Amino acid sequence: MRLSIRFLLAVLLLLAAPAARAQLDQIPGPNSPASKEQVQLYRPAEDKIIGRVSIPDAKAAVLVQPEGRDWRVFRNVGLRIAATVMIVGMLVLLAVFYFKRGTVEINAGRSGRTITRFTGLERFAHWTTAVSFLALALTGLTVLFGRLLLIPLMGHETFAAFAQWSKMVHNFFSAPFVVGLLFILVLWIRHNLPERADIVWLKCGGGLFERGCEHPEAGKFNAGQKLLYWTVLLGGIVMTATGVMLMFPFAVAGIGGMQFSHIVHSVLGALLFTLILGHIYIGSMGMEGAFDAMGSGQVDENWAREHHSRWYREEKRRLGGEAGAE
Repeated sequence: MRLSIRFLLAVLLLLAAPAARAQLDQIPGPNSPASKEQVQLYRPAEDKIIGRVSIPDAKAAVLVQPEGRDWRVFRNVGLRIAATVMIVGMLVLLAVFYFKRGTVEINAGRSGRTITRFTGLERFAHWTTAVSFLALALTGLTVLFGRLLLIPLMGHETFAAFAQWSKMVHNFFSAPFVVGLLFILVLWIRHNLPERADIVWLKCGGGLFERGCEHPEAGKFNAGQKLLYWTVLLGGIVMTATGVMLMFPFAVAGIGGMQFSHIVHSVLGALLFTLILGHIYIGSMGMEGAFDAMGSGQVDENWAREHHSRWYREEKRRLGGEAGAE
């Protein structure tokens, strides 16, 4: 009988040992935190509130990041204001320029003879870059201004689907945009190197602001086109790099790096779109004969002589004086 009682007590002690050990672990020791400020979870590290995780994704331990609030304010307020000022400001300037200056006409009128301005490959490179950039810009603006402007018109559910498609279109057109950048890099970089004649062109404003003003000498591209070329090329490279980082989040950067990439990508995108609006205006209704260059590839000889005189002379010499007349 006594042996049975002893055996039963031993079994009970073995069963109760884990619970007793757990109770002992809850008793504060000499190094235990006495307040929540002493708990690791609440200790700020590099302005972040970080806990501890046992999963491989270490960034999941960041529970609160104060810089995230600053980024959100920039994205929802500062960026929208800056983009609106740039884009609307450019549209206002173009409207003032149009009503004050009007279309920049060919001073000598059309000659009826044409010369090849751009080859089919060059036009392909231009339109690939242009169409893909406009698709990227418009879908980017949808993401930026959609909640503010489109939800009142579409409603939440329709806008959610529209925004999702915009994101897909944005990602899809990033590939042809990069292809276009590579083409214009290879095809036109030698024509866009700075030269002394560019200073004269800039001082004269390219002859765009006064009627009947003689246009400064220029090669295949004038100083204004060169500035646009380098802005689009270098800006496009930076936008591609930051865009890839946003498409593959946290692959090469942490939370702070992702926020910085978004800021650079969005600000640069708004700036490039603003400049492209000016380029679209000059290349269409702003200058007589300009669209022909990227439309058919053929421009009137008088237009070529007035706007790109040195290039025109070189082409005449190369073609033996025939100038590709049609």
